[in-house]
Amino acid sequence: MTGVAAFRRSLRLYHAPERRALLDGFYARFLGPGDLAFDVGAHVGDRTASFLRLGARVVAVEPQPRLARALRLMFRAEPCFALEEALLGSAPGEALLRLNTANPTVATASEAFIRAAQGAPGWEGQVWDAALPRPRTTLDALIARHGAPRFAKLDVEGFEAEVLRGLSRPLPALSFEFTTIQREVARECLARLSALGLRHFNACLGESMAFAFPRAVDEAGMAGWIAALPAEANSGDVYAALDPGPVGG
Repeated sequence: MTGVAAFRRSLRLYHAPERRALLDGFYARFLGPGDLAFDVGAHVGDRTASFLRLGARVVAVEPQPRLARALRLMFRAEPCFALEEALLGSAPGEALLRLNTANPTVATASEAFIRAAQGAPGWEGQVWDAALPRPRTTLDALIARHGAPRFAKLDVEGFEAEVLRGLSRPLPALSFEFTTIQREVARECLARLSALGLRHFNACLGESMAFAFPRAVDEAGMAGWIAALPAEANSGDVYAALDPGPVGG
């Protein structure tokens, strides 16, 4: 599949009309009119679109030039949309973004992620066949420029713990993607968030947008659940909050 074809397939999949109500209903527990959201690893912008429909102001972070151009085009009429065309990490500078031209939503700055994916169930055929140096900034720097978000979504393919090391203050709530090929990254993220004061957790498998637990669990409970998942579970998102309410308190 060519890069253009893969991009169009992702647009059709993630912006399918039937997904809109699912996303909006789920994220309404975190965001409302006038709130600020960070969409880190915005990819094709389905979460950004949902946050905007909820009335939030959105800072989308996307380092891939092709996807960044698409985001500018899609949201050009949205006054509450801003784009940061950069990677996030623990410190400002530059990093190498590894591109998967057949599957642009899994670009990564993590060499460890690429090694873990090689030969792993569910990752067969994934090849990171190009690389691009990109500027790197931090969550703290984004907050200094745009203000503190009420909710931040992190989906950066194995670089989540590195991104959280660039955050020195608690946010009301955030999510980070995890994979069963790198459970240790999820453990690092949980420990970092707990240290920042976000100690209430829940999770969704895949794109289900349905919490796995009826009530929020603590760091140990979430770490144990991720450790026990079969490899076939593949991926999901952990949601963390200062207050248990948004995550099933």
